[in-house]
Amino acid sequence: MTRERRMPKFTKAPEAMVTLFGRIVGALPAVETRKMFGYPAAFAQGHMFTCLFQSSMILRLSPEDRSAIASEHHAKTFEPMPGRPMREYVAVPESILGSEALLGRWLRKAHAYASSLPPKAKSRATKRVAKATKAKR
Repeated sequence: MTRERRMPKFTKAPEAMVTLFGRIVGALPAVETRKMFGYPAAFAQGHMFTCLFQSSMILRLSPEDRSAIASEHHAKTFEPMPGRPMREYVAVPESILGSEALLGRWLRKAHAYASSLPPKAKSRATKRVAKATKAKR
């Protein structure tokens, strides 16, 4: 008897969060935005540094910043599915989401961390999509 794995049903990100995400991420330099699993995501040098996931905002932070956000704001490691942590990513707590200035500060830290990583090579699939998009123009 085979056991069937079911994908969880994802909910749409709240429109207010999508708007806030776009406004703050749009103010950062050298950012590429695209969708990941249907949610807005932002990349620096090919590395995702923030995204929305259901009703959460996610940040990719350095080890020092992850420690700081955990101790100062009780942020938790992001787990898209229980027991499946994404170790460099934290879910942004409500205390930060409630302050656009504080959120901007943490997004800049995430952006700086991703920007400090070596540029990520584009995959064949990404190159195909870019080529197809360019051909449509």
